[in-house]
Amino acid sequence: MDPRDIETAVLETEKARITVLSIGCAIQAWEVKSRPHRSVVLGYGNPADYIANPVAMGIVIGRVANRISGGRFTLDGQTHTLPRNAGPDHIHGGPGGFGWRNWRMERDGSRAVRLTLTSEDGDQGYPGKAEASVTMTLDGAALRYDMKVTVDRPSPVNLAQHSYFNLMGDGDVMDHVLQLRASNYTPNGPDLIPLGKVAPVDGTIYDFRKPRRLGLADPDREGSDANVVLDPGEGPAATLTAPDGLRLRLWTDQPGLQVYSSVTLGPHGTPMPGPRHLPFAALCLEAQGYPDALNKGFPASIATPDAPYTQTTTIEIA
Repeated sequence: MDPRDIETAVLETEKARITVLSIGCAIQAWEVKSRPHRSVVLGYGNPADYIANPVAMGIVIGRVANRISGGRFTLDGQTHTLPRNAGPDHIHGGPGGFGWRNWRMERDGSRAVRLTLTSEDGDQGYPGKAEASVTMTLDGAALRYDMKVTVDRPSPVNLAQHSYFNLMGDGDVMDHVLQLRASNYTPNGPDLIPLGKVAPVDGTIYDFRKPRRLGLADPDREGSDANVVLDPGEGPAATLTAPDGLRLRLWTDQPGLQVYSSVTLGPHGTPMPGPRHLPFAALCLEAQGYPDALNKGFPASIATPDAPYTQTTTIEIA
């Protein structure tokens, strides 16, 4: 990919200014105007660094987010083999997944942008041709993602935004307070592949049913990287609060949320001014379907010609 082909759109209101790149629908910067000169997401200063982007910085992941064990799945009696780009497993749609592709960008004034991508049959091993669209709309302090994928034959589809949030703009994120509308989670094995069961969060580092400081939940800093199962309800799925009171709230129509405390994050490329790219420098809150669903018996997100994949996720920071 030629870095000169990467386009930029700036969404701006009286409360926020967000820089979006065409590569991977990446959010490069998110400035909150009540906190001047502070970006609340990690990003690369050079858009060309998003071409490699080994940590999925700020992108929209697809065709399927998270891990698929063994790099294969069976759908309608046919087994599909995928690139194994995480040891023996497949992660985040493969090395040429949606997040590492340059999308077509259509700006709609100063508050919305629509990005579209065509993924051909067999792309990264997935069946069927897929037409994906992601529309980002900034309303005041809230950014809404409207995602849609149409296919010409059944295919798993599970998109996820993968921004790294640090509401203080720098330092350790473990002083933030998190609350999740989640009583259960899908525990992983040591390879970060789900074990295939749903378990209560009680007594785990994923118990944020009440507001809890990240460092208190994980005093040994083992790091979080698992999917919580969201409870039914109308309120935010997640609320993250910084020490100075700046607050993130996330709403989604997805059944799960990957909670990742950037435990393995390291320096890659040239960071934007502000947050450093270090372990525990940020928190990812990735709205998604069940991970490794087809291999573990979880409800799977399967798009068909008659039933496209859709997701609506809204993130407000104020």
